[in-house]
Amino acid sequence: MLKKYLFVFLVSMVPLIELRGAIPISRGMHMPVLNSYIVAIIGNMIPVPFIYFFARKVLEWGKDKKYIGKFFTFCLEKGEKGGKKLTEKVGRGTFLALLLFVGIPLPGTGAWTGTLAASILDMEFKKTVVAVILGVLLAGIIMMAGAGTVFHFIG
Repeated sequence: MLKKYLFVFLVSMVPLIELRGAIPISRGMHMPVLNSYIVAIIGNMIPVPFIYFFARKVLEWGKDKKYIGKFFTFCLEKGEKGGKKLTEKVGRGTFLALLLFVGIPLPGTGAWTGTLAASILDMEFKKTVVAVILGVLLAGIIMMAGAGTVFHFIG
């Protein structure tokens, strides 16, 4: 069982997959709902401070490098687009917008992209972390409800 939890934990840390992929995996492995939810949330949140403080600097450094430049540029552009969309739509309500951006489980709107967008927008660290964790909690609830329903009909 420990291997399953470790797998869910690690999957929830992977960019683009994150908690949105880890929860359906945990449901497919018939893991306890609450335990796998908590493990996926913790795994999804661990990268957040590193992304906030270092990702932008690393991406800026690597955007003109031969082998990694295209990917790093893609990540920067994704974060900038996310940040611009956030500010265009809500103006001063960036906290709520970031929470919803992270919380509604659509492709490319998870904790990684949300945190990168917040760092590009120079949003305060504490507000970023609170908005992202609330968004991750919301996304987890939505994914648990969806995955539980799907696996209820399959199994």
